[in-house]
Amino acid sequence: MRYDKRWSAAAVAATALVLSACSGGGEDGDVTLTYATWSDDQKPAMEAIAEAFEADHPDIDVEVQVLPWPEYWSTLQVGAAGRTAPDAFWMLADQFPAYAEGGQLLDIAGAVEEAGVDLSAYPESVMDLYDSGDALYGLPKDFDTNGIWFNKALFDAAGVAYPDDTWTWEDTRTAAQELTDADAGVWGIAAPIDRQGGYYNSIYQAGGQVIGDDGKAAIDSPEAVSGIEFWTNMQADGSSPTLQQLSDTEAVQMFMDGKIAMYFSGSFWAQRLYGDEAFRANVGVAPLPTGQQRASMISGILNAGYAGTEHPEELAEFLIFASGEEAAKIQGESGAVLPAYEGTQQTWLDSMPEFDLQVFVDAVEYSVPLPISGNAAEWTGLEGEYLTPAWNGEQSAADAAAAYNAAIDEVLAE
Repeated sequence: MRYDKRWSAAAVAATALVLSACSGGGEDGDVTLTYATWSDDQKPAMEAIAEAFEADHPDIDVEVQVLPWPEYWSTLQVGAAGRTAPDAFWMLADQFPAYAEGGQLLDIAGAVEEAGVDLSAYPESVMDLYDSGDALYGLPKDFDTNGIWFNKALFDAAGVAYPDDTWTWEDTRTAAQELTDADAGVWGIAAPIDRQGGYYNSIYQAGGQVIGDDGKAAIDSPEAVSGIEFWTNMQADGSSPTLQQLSDTEAVQMFMDGKIAMYFSGSFWAQRLYGDEAFRANVGVAPLPTGQQRASMISGILNAGYAGTEHPEELAEFLIFASGEEAAKIQGESGAVLPAYEGTQQTWLDSMPEFDLQVFVDAVEYSVPLPISGNAAEWTGLEGEYLTPAWNGEQSAADAAAAYNAAIDEVLAE
């Protein structure tokens, strides 16, 4: 459901009252806001956004903090519980319900209404991921869809035609086999257990669902199993490195090292791939293949704020700015990420003209919001335990999916 941009007067007044009562900055001196992220690649753009905000708000300093991914969520969780969380931070859809329901996120509905923010400027499918009824706990800063990143040099060497928008699952499987050269240590494709860039997409391409319309797990349906088998079959025939090899070296790094010809993943890798000048000329991108239908997961990072901040008014202003048009252009021009604000995507496309990045923008038309329900962080965290046997060939995809389905439903029932 799309957030309604016409907030009730009562909600606005209530939010304004809370902000007024809680605010601890602006009157007695300069205010410092901390802004936590997990990407070194995006740090320069985030610092530029902070500087642009500070230029209009000379009494507010914004300190950008980069926390390593393995530590990010534990640090945020401990900070929220101990009232030492950063003021602003990035939030993902699967983590969002726990923080929203736990009262740890700042409701900026009133500030958004007062600022006249048009919520239709953001992709509806991304806004839906963070729908909390009358409350609004942040705004998207970006969005991502998926495509086929491919190595032109490896395709040329194998005499295989580049992927394009006519490719089917069968085209992918055939090309992956033809591109694999065991003696040279080259694989046709990377097939990790990757929900956002991998098997969620193929489940929906097969006509399946991860969470059904009834709110229960649906990953054991014949269609969903077919989507999982798309990946396990390529593991079984040796077209992909093993899970252990993909654990030893991240798939994107193996792709950049010339060890993998195709890597199905998101638009968020563009900046890193483009930044490798020696590799840049070899990089191509194409739409995901078609199964029974087209589908690509869509998600996006929310700029959220801590409910326990000492500076709620200033924080709300920053969150609105950091996801607004000016900040979106800064992000896009830097190549950091595909900005969410409507009309600013071209800045990102223009920042890396050698790549056909329009693929990711076009994918919005057939995108599917990343499936989240209940304590999504908990049940998605079980995927390795239940799906690894299928990827390693120790269990059928159907049996693994059935076991995982039961585990998801158990979490959803809690």
